[in-house]
Amino acid sequence: MSKRAQEEMQRVSRLILTGFMGAGKSTVGAILARDLGWRFLDLDQVIETNTHRAIAEIFRDDGEAEFRRLERQAVQQLSHDEEIVLALGGGTVEDDSTRSLLIDSPGNCLVFLHAELADLLARCTVEGNVRPLLAAPEALEARHTLRLPHYRAAHVTVTTTGLSPREVADRVLADVSMQWLIERRTR
Repeated sequence: MSKRAQEEMQRVSRLILTGFMGAGKSTVGAILARDLGWRFLDLDQVIETNTHRAIAEIFRDDGEAEFRRLERQAVQQLSHDEEIVLALGGGTVEDDSTRSLLIDSPGNCLVFLHAELADLLARCTVEGNVRPLLAAPEALEARHTLRLPHYRAAHVTVTTTGLSPREVADRVLADVSMQWLIERRTR
C-alpha cells in the first residue's frame, strides 16, 4: 500500500464490537486486544465500575432509560481512550445518540459480529446455563429484529457462523485492515 493510501485511511484507535447476545463480543474482544497489544474493556463492566452498582440493580431500581443514559455516558468517556477494544452490550446501538457517537467519532471502528438468531441462541445455552432473556423466545426474536438495522450500520460486518473465536478475531483484523489503518503495539 502506498504512503498516500495509508494517509487517506482512517486510523483506528478504538475497535468496538457490537451484536446480539451470543455473538462473541467479549470472547473475541479479549483475543483482539491480546493480538493488538491493546486494552480490552466490556461496557457493562465499565458502567458497573463507574456506578458501583450491578447492571441488574440499575435496571431494577432505575429502569432501562437510566441504564441507556449511563451507557451513553460511558461511551462518551471512552471516546477519548486510545488503543482499546470495547465489547458493547447487545442493546447499546438502540440509542440514536450513542449509535451516532459510535459511528461518527474519529478513531472508532464499529464491527458487527453477525450470526443467525438460532446460532446465537444455541451459543447462549451451552453447558446448561440459560440466560434469563431466553425465557420468552417471541420477545427475543422481536428484539433481535428491531436491533438488526442498527447493527448493520456498523463500519464492518463479520459473519461468525461456523467460526471459532480465534477465526472470528482473524477475520475481524483482516476485514478492518482492508479499510482502516490499525496498528499493533510493538511489544
